Amino acid sequence: MITSMTGFASLTREDELAAVGVTVRSVNHRYLDVQIRAPQSLAPLEPEVRNRIQGRVARGRVELTVTLAAKVRPEVDVEIDTALVSALARAAERPEVAGAAHAGWTAGELLRFPQVVTLRERPADPEIERRIGEAALAAVDDALEALDRMRTREGGFLRADLDGRRAALADLVTRITAEAAAGQTALRERLSERVAEVAAETAASEAAVAQEIVRWAARSDIHEEVARLEAHLAHWSVLADAPEACGRKLDFLLQEMNREVNTIGSKADGAGVSALVVAAKAELEKLREQTQNVE
Repeated sequence: MITSMTGFASLTREDELAAVGVTVRSVNHRYLDVQIRAPQSLAPLEPEVRNRIQGRVARGRVELTVTLAAKVRPEVDVEIDTALVSALARAAERPEVAGAAHAGWTAGELLRFPQVVTLRERPADPEIERRIGEAALAAVDDALEALDRMRTREGGFLRADLDGRRAALADLVTRITAEAAAGQTALRERLSERVAEVAAETAASEAAVAQEIVRWAARSDIHEEVARLEAHLAHWSVLADAPEACGRKLDFLLQEMNREVNTIGSKADGAGVSALVVAAKAELEKLREQTQNVE
């Protein structure tokens, strides 16, 4: 299936407990590279989020960011270091301190002293944590679904362009085949004429001459290369129509197609073959560039 590796989605889901925001973007990458940013309170959900991304995306760099604004304020315990408070009070009563101060320590001054008061959040209610976690995962699912829709829509545009270039390449292969066949016929005629001239001057065996002509003609025969190239073009359609991601397979197929076109260019004979081979290579390069965007 032709799906683009490029996509973007952003949404916010809100209930009575929290507002969860999810932003996800994907760009081209040779393999699957997942980057997740989320609040520390949602860190236990990261493996599940990663699994859900991997279940939807086969290739590309995916960056997913989760923000959380809790509506339920956590309860706080206030801890006072009574030993430190007593030590400060005793220090204030020392003659050298009392003589330099006009008044003793007040309760407010003692409590503002560093390390006297420590605020600690109480552990969150497990039920609230569970509900917020479920809401966050649901928001992630919605964002991934929106990302899928965008990537599929972009994939449709890619498919149209790739199909057009594949059809152009297939037409070039047909023209190369016809031009090469005409070139091979012309080669046989030239060889026959030349052999006839040589035969008039030497006592060459007719069978040996015919065998030499066949050998020369075989060197320019491209039927096998054309057959493999046409098979690759047919396989391209099979991969593009299959439900699974096909970008990497198309990459490999293009390498094989390029190899066949190069061989055809080195073997085929004919006045217009070289220009057609150059055009075929240009189409293959355009296909390769576009395939870099396919998942």
